[in-house]
Amino acid sequence: MSLFKGFLKNNKDKGERIGVDPQNIPTHIAIIMDGNGRWAKRRKLPKILGHREGSNVLKKIVRYCDKLGVKYLTVYAFSTENWKRPKKEVDELMDLLLEKLKNAEKELGGDQAKIRVIGNIKGLPIDIQNEIKRVERVTSQNSGICLNIALNYGGRDEIVNAVKEIVTEAEKGIIKNDHIDEEYFAKKLYTWYMPDPDLLIRTSGEKRHSNYLLWQMAYTEFWYTDVLWPDISEAYIDEAIMEYQKRNRRFGGV
Repeated sequence: MSLFKGFLKNNKDKGERIGVDPQNIPTHIAIIMDGNGRWAKRRKLPKILGHREGSNVLKKIVRYCDKLGVKYLTVYAFSTENWKRPKKEVDELMDLLLEKLKNAEKELGGDQAKIRVIGNIKGLPIDIQNEIKRVERVTSQNSGICLNIALNYGGRDEIVNAVKEIVTEAEKGIIKNDHIDEEYFAKKLYTWYMPDPDLLIRTSGEKRHSNYLLWQMAYTEFWYTDVLWPDISEAYIDEAIMEYQKRNRRFGGV
């Protein structure tokens, strides 16, 4: 069950109410939505149906995070390494992605979500590129949660692209070496417009970065669950946030 607000329960031993503290909600949550294929396999279904169910769960989680007060939600939808998968699976994923993007302002983000895509967009099919531009444009003035969808995204690729851009600027005399610091570098990343993630949620029992937001997650709190992404509910988001709220984030200090 959800433990947020109306679902808070009494701790009879201590006489305290326990649950999500609405005053300490992570500003930015990143999610690795893992386990779609295994979810389908366990049900003897085609893998693409697992991805489709996963996209339905994403819609629910985006709206719930918006309700909680999360400002940014970044989800790993397709990595630079995912092109190595069988062609049939990649083609089906691209078709599903295009289908969801065509109505993303309603089907993924809700009425007030701002949708943005991070990654090497030019490496995607042109029809998907066009839909990305459209959905970013039509949701740009929305005032709700910012849903960032990582497509054709790789952390190493992102860092290399940032280095290339800075080198080009240095060669043109736009920037001097002494002016290049962490803040300047971060502005060259795909995520330049938002704060680093406070919390990473990864489903399906895997405990890896998987080349995701490598620069940005220097001080992110990690939370893992064995639950497959299509089985994730609002209660698991509560659980992750409550664990986050127990931690003492020192950022290298005492």
